[in-house]
Formats: sequence, C-alpha cells, structure tokens
Amino acid sequence: MSRVILFNKPYGVISQFSADDKHPTLKDYLPIPGIYPAGRLDTDSEGLLILTDDGQLQHSISHPRHKLPKTYWVQVEGVPDSSALQQLRRGVDLGDFVTRPAEVRVTDEPAGLWPRTPPIRMRRNIPTAWLELIIAEGKNRQVRRMTAKVGFPTLRLIRYRIGSWSIDGLTPEEWREFALP
Repeated sequence: MSRVILFNKPYGVISQFSADDKHPTLKDYLPIPGIYPAGRLDTDSEGLLILTDDGQLQHSISHPRHKLPKTYWVQVEGVPDSSALQQLRRGVDLGDFVTRPAEVRVTDEPAGLWPRTPPIRMRRNIPTAWLELIIAEGKNRQVRRMTAKVGFPTLRLIRYRIGSWSIDGLTPEEWREFALP
C-alpha cells in the first residue's frame, strides 16, 4: 500500500522538510515520517502539494514525461485580452524554452477562496482578473513567467488540481491522507 497525502500548502511555506531560517517548511505542518513531495510548489505559491512514501508514484506524478495535467487558479494584474489568451494556448517562448500549449480561460474568483496572508499588492487604478490555467509540464516558475510574458503578471498563484487530485475540502494548512493499493 502506498501512502498519499494531499496538502493545501499556504503561502510562504517551503516545499521541503529540512529546516529553513526564514520560512516554515513541510515539517511544521506534516508530522508524518517517510513521505516526500511529488514535485515542488514555490514558496510564494499556494495550493495542492502531493506527498507519498512510494518513489515510483512520486516519479509518475512529478515527471513531465507522464504529462499529468496541473490546474492553477491565477490572479493576474490587468484583464487579459483574446490575443494574450491565444498566446498562452499556442505556447509561449520564454527564451530558455517554449511552453507546451496551455488550456486557459478567464473565470470568476474561485468560490470559497481563503484570504492570503500577506494580501497581494493592489493598485487602485489597475484591475485584476482570474484565470484557470491547465498545463502538462511544470518548469521553474513557469506559470508566472508565462503570464508575465503575455503582459499580465501573476499576483496570486494557487495550484488547484494535479490529475484527479484536488484541494477540494482542504483549507490552507490542512491535509488528507489515503492509501493506494
């Protein structure tokens, strides 16, 4: 039996168990020995982090070859137009690589969304918008780089789903464990 833990990682938490002088780590929230994150989530990002004690499962979740879709809720500065959305759908040249095409749509703020601490920076005269963005890769700071490249910097980034696993029913700092045969 493989153990799987779904954790709703709060903003400011490092996706590692080893101690850090500046930020809390997974050790501060998950008192479970022998589990490891299947992939990473930046310190300034929130949402779903999957942890497991099964190395093969960890690899199949995190390795880009398996093309497991990852769904993000992205609050951006400004309101993306159809041209920006099309660029995201075609793939974005970030200089060091070209992203695979993304699925993207403008959406309302997610229902039941928790406040972020600290709050995002707001500019009085610049509106914000929410996107639902689905990618099947996950390179370093990729979503942030993609939205910035098309002219709409990310203000808040929440990973909602990886494959069929999601943060439904989990508030920040909460986790749920189950076993896979």
